[in-house]
Amino acid sequence: MGRSEELFCEAVELIPGGVNSPVRAFGSIGGTPRFIDHADGACMTDVDGVTYLDFIGSWGPMILGHNHPEIRKSVEEACKKGLSYGAATEKEVVMARLICEIVPSIEMVRMVNSGTEAVMSAIRVARGYTGRNKIVKFMGCYHGHSDAMLVKAGSGVMTSGIPDSAGVPAGCTQDTLSANYNDLGSVESLFSEFGEEIAAVIVEPVGANMGVVPPKQGFLEGLRSLCTKYGTLLIFDEVITGFRLGIDGAQGYYGIQPDLTTFGKIIGAGMPVGAYGGKKEIMRHVSPVGNVYQAGTLSGNPVAMAAGITQLTILRDHPEIYRELNEKSDWFFEELSRIVREAGKPWQVNHVGSIGTIFFTDQPVTDYASAKTSDTAKFAEYFHYMLDHKIHLGPSQFEAMFLSAAHTKAQLQQTLDVIKEYIK
Repeated sequence: MGRSEELFCEAVELIPGGVNSPVRAFGSIGGTPRFIDHADGACMTDVDGVTYLDFIGSWGPMILGHNHPEIRKSVEEACKKGLSYGAATEKEVVMARLICEIVPSIEMVRMVNSGTEAVMSAIRVARGYTGRNKIVKFMGCYHGHSDAMLVKAGSGVMTSGIPDSAGVPAGCTQDTLSANYNDLGSVESLFSEFGEEIAAVIVEPVGANMGVVPPKQGFLEGLRSLCTKYGTLLIFDEVITGFRLGIDGAQGYYGIQPDLTTFGKIIGAGMPVGAYGGKKEIMRHVSPVGNVYQAGTLSGNPVAMAAGITQLTILRDHPEIYRELNEKSDWFFEELSRIVREAGKPWQVNHVGSIGTIFFTDQPVTDYASAKTSDTAKFAEYFHYMLDHKIHLGPSQFEAMFLSAAHTKAQLQQTLDVIKEYIK
């Protein structure tokens, strides 16, 4: 038994499921999670000394690769001064200014500790600002584990929310309405029925938690128009896409300005941090200047701010990073599509920029329902083949592959060669 197996046996007695986040579990694919000892560049090494080419990247924020020397240095310098103060620091101001300068839709921003907290807070602000209660979300889009977002739709998009987790009272989700991603008509129907009651529409501008599902042409534009028409706030959940598709995220990539934006750990270079922001008119409703309460002792933590400032500054000052990463990613996913097609397999390959997914289904994947047609048993077989060949993917059909600036063309070709052998 290897050290990972030993640790997992101990972990399941101490931690629910042996993991501190379900996304790390191997329950749907079988086997034992690898316990990681260290990571550098595009690779992770487990406690047994096995090194893997990593396509998780801490679920997105490691866009520059693991253990970037400049980021590590900034963290070390910040740690020398102290780990947390529970008081204001200059780094918070620097970070806020940086985000507001980079993202045109944001004039004011509040730091929090996770993407979940950012979404929870943005929804509260939307309700406080509009004086309305209902929220529209999309099936297959994940916005963290706060009560109001843990909803699965009924058989029709007009159905109000049914809690998708034990411990969530029905009252917490009664104002959450679900629509079909990429189906503007389903949103229009909700507005026809509840238009004057809808505080916000929240959407992943690129679906990235049902596998990668790009928005259809006109979908995001249609959401923007509907929200403007009804006085509803449009919230872009850019926990995955923010500062990844480009320096100004999906909103810059697609040319759509939301009213509020949520970010996750990419603004901390992978450290536990998040943020939400928008126009001053909206954000001035947040306490202590407004009547929407939100607080956090660790918000704006100086170590996380140091890491994030360094990463965002590098990305801002070196636009060639995005150009080269997106060109490399386009090549990789197009080659993957070609390999699948030439092998006569009906599988689908979706990608936007440096995130993508291979779906084991013969149907084009454009929403949650079509994503769910994937053969998850086939994915499990594929996952373990890749893992056996030292390539670490997310342990679920419905996750993205994340490429980073640290992945070399040779490493990506190696990955393609392994996939080609698997398909044979």
